[in-house]
Amino acid sequence: MKKHILTAVAISTLFIACTKSTTKTEKIENPDGSITTTTTTETSSGLIDTSKIDKAKSDLKNTVDNAGNKIENTAQKAKEDINKVGKDIKSGVQDVSKDVKDATAKGAQKVEDAARKIKEDLKK
Repeated sequence: MKKHILTAVAISTLFIACTKSTTKTEKIENPDGSITTTTTTETSSGLIDTSKIDKAKSDLKNTVDNAGNKIENTAQKAKEDINKVGKDIKSGVQDVSKDVKDATAKGAQKVEDAARKIKEDLKK
């Protein structure tokens, strides 16, 4: 959609830029000696070579296509990077979870050992 809009704007600009306006002022002397001034404005597209328009249109389309491709490639790379970061976070969380479980098990073991020791000391 963006490509179509950019192409339309560029072509419109090209046509507006190629419009030629000519103003002619003529002074005519009448038989009675008075002077009549006539101003004529002509607007035309001038002599435009259609091959130049087609080339400009093609160049513009290629430029817009290249810009679109760059945007798509950047978005794809960003998606891949985000997925990689997500996997790294998931892996990190799993590692932390494993470390917490190990630390909890060691702490529980120490508590049990201390409780046994206290129980044995109390029996003596």
